[in-house]
Amino acid sequence: MRPYECDLSGVRVLLVDDCKLVRASVASMLEHFGAVVTAVTSADEALAAVEREHPDVLLSDIGKVRALPPERGGATPAAALTGFTGPEHRASVLRAGFQYHIEKPVTLHNLAEIVSILALTAPGMAAAIPVR
Repeated sequence: MRPYECDLSGVRVLLVDDCKLVRASVASMLEHFGAVVTAVTSADEALAAVEREHPDVLLSDIGKVRALPPERGGATPAAALTGFTGPEHRASVLRAGFQYHIEKPVTLHNLAEIVSILALTAPGMAAAIPVR
């Protein structure tokens, strides 16, 4: 691993996107750095997966999961992965409870860095991620 690469070993990521190609690409990017990725297509699947798997990080273009109470996964550190750009959309994403707004397409390293930052804020994860 090169020094600038993130180590996401053991970081559990829930990826929600309705596009099969996006799900496959983003999952592959994160798995390259060692993340364990669960990819789903809908808000209903995401809600079930959050409660079942308790991911460390949520990447989603759907804000419904953010409405869950914290004990059911609503406080999971999250980034909106979206094709919408511009300050208005960024502001609405942040108001919806996401910590980051990630515009598609995203580079491998930018995605890994954001997931690493989010994982550091997940309960119990700060000690599990190596700092380089």
